[in-house]
Amino acid sequence: MKTYQISSADGVEGLRIIEQPAADLGALEVRVRIRACSLNYRDTLVAAGGYPRNDKSPVIPLSDGAGEVIACGEAVTTFKPGDRVAGCFVQDWIDGEPDERVLNSCLGGGIDGVLREEMTFPEHGLVKIPAHLSFEEAACLPCAGVTAWHALIELGNLRAGDTVLLLGTGGVSMFGLQFAKMIGARAIITSSSDEKLATARELGADDVINYRTCEDWPAIARELTGGRGVDHVLDVGGPGTLEKSCAAVRPGGIVSIIGVLTGVEGQISPLPAIFDLIRMNGIYVGSRAMFERMNKAISQNKMKPVIGQSFRFDEAPKAYQALQAADHMGKIVITL
Repeated sequence: MKTYQISSADGVEGLRIIEQPAADLGALEVRVRIRACSLNYRDTLVAAGGYPRNDKSPVIPLSDGAGEVIACGEAVTTFKPGDRVAGCFVQDWIDGEPDERVLNSCLGGGIDGVLREEMTFPEHGLVKIPAHLSFEEAACLPCAGVTAWHALIELGNLRAGDTVLLLGTGGVSMFGLQFAKMIGARAIITSSSDEKLATARELGADDVINYRTCEDWPAIARELTGGRGVDHVLDVGGPGTLEKSCAAVRPGGIVSIIGVLTGVEGQISPLPAIFDLIRMNGIYVGSRAMFERMNKAISQNKMKPVIGQSFRFDEAPKAYQALQAADHMGKIVITL
């Protein structure tokens, strides 16, 4: 079978297609024909050799994939051939709190990922996908979807009437927008593109802020909440945005720290968090149980992920380049 592999720290240039035999099928394993994959910012860091956790080399990239079951081990009871499934980002995180061993089982980093024609998963590393979603849409769920769900619903306890501030229009933020509207929360979203902000409004955003023309976007967010501050921020920027996220959130509010789009270097004073009792939650995707609860809500609400661009399997390097260009909204997918 054909598979992509990263064996250097050369970024997209280090992405190569190789031929690899299918793995033997164990008693508790499931073989899946991959039909679609999606990319996350993490994937560019893995390709550049700079990912801080689980940086295995060589590695088959990408954590997010969906497909159909083609074979099951003799002891498998959850799945059967023909089932439509997606892999869990953290393969061994079933439920509860993870430990170091569990966190070393992340697809496309700690262990080989899904950018290949077929893959063998442990039975516990898969979930069934919502029936109304295509394989391309389902491939958007494992990382960005579960991350936003974990932040807002599982840990954030978001309720109708709350206000969420979403930074940017990438995968996690667009899922955050959709989950916020699903439960009746107010959503404020930022971007440097008026065109993207207009589209975000069409997708349900209540208020939008262009952070390029309004550099003091925390003040604007406070104005939009009558000076109170937002209840929750999904911070995908990291050190470059964290201080401003704290300035935008209300006393006792929550800042979910999710990404490092602005890099990993920087300092932030702890005083705002202390004096305003701000809760900061570090979010690293989530468990299989969270994935299943999210899928139930997605099915009940017939929600569909936002896909910005789509590429063929043989165009995978172009998909990486499109992600780096950041001209899209939502997710970038690769179809097989």
